[in-house]
Amino acid sequence: MESKKSPFGGFRGLPVAFITGGTRGIGLGIATELAKAGFDLAVNGIRDETAVKPVLEELSNYGVQVIYVRGDVSKKDDRQQMVEAVQERVGKVNVLVNNAGIAPPERKDILEATEESFEYVLNVNLQGPYFLTQLVANKMIGQKKQFPEEFFCIINVSSVSATVASVNRGEYCISKAGIAMATKLWASRLGEFDIPVYEIQPGVIRTDMTSGVQEKYDRLFKEGMAIQQRWGTPSDVGKVAAAMATGSMPYSTGQVVQVDGGMTIPRL
Repeated sequence: MESKKSPFGGFRGLPVAFITGGTRGIGLGIATELAKAGFDLAVNGIRDETAVKPVLEELSNYGVQVIYVRGDVSKKDDRQQMVEAVQERVGKVNVLVNNAGIAPPERKDILEATEESFEYVLNVNLQGPYFLTQLVANKMIGQKKQFPEEFFCIINVSSVSATVASVNRGEYCISKAGIAMATKLWASRLGEFDIPVYEIQPGVIRTDMTSGVQEKYDRLFKEGMAIQQRWGTPSDVGKVAAAMATGSMPYSTGQVVQVDGGMTIPRL
């Protein structure tokens, strides 16, 4: 691999992953596994850097360089500034992980849900990553030409809710179904540049987002909701992302990997 002067100091030549929502939950699980795999990291979040400093230090303990890129993926100006900051501080991005996402502020039946909630969720979960991918993909195309021997890819983190209906959070399901189509679209468009696009559909993962429904899912797991009767972990998702990011699935662009313990397998 051709060495390139790194803004971190010295000649590193390590691949770089840009992970949105990478300071906690599934995003942190992905960041951790990519750090273990030898990626320098550009980690995005919306909190002040002082609040995430322990997380950044924890990731750097794997012997990689870590920068924090603060910004709201749902805002056009923030997306532009984030991409420019990563470009300036890192120089290239081998892997974009579109992970940042939110649940509806309130779970409401689709007969009662508001347009404000719909717009809020789709701006973060669908419009944001769609246009962030557009920005990064255009950079990647040039970088792939400059570093043809290196592996570049995009990983979208959606959800089993892309195909499994939950009528008390319809806006979330629609946003994830949109990401599933975005994966196919970007895979189709970037194929000529040899930049694969993948999708991970997590099931019920133990994170801050699911902490409020722990009792419900504890019961459902015991009742056989999933074939593997346990909660998923951020590490479970991270290990799949690492396989994708390290080029272990080079001829599988557009493919979806469900990390759900077999929850979505139809059974009699």
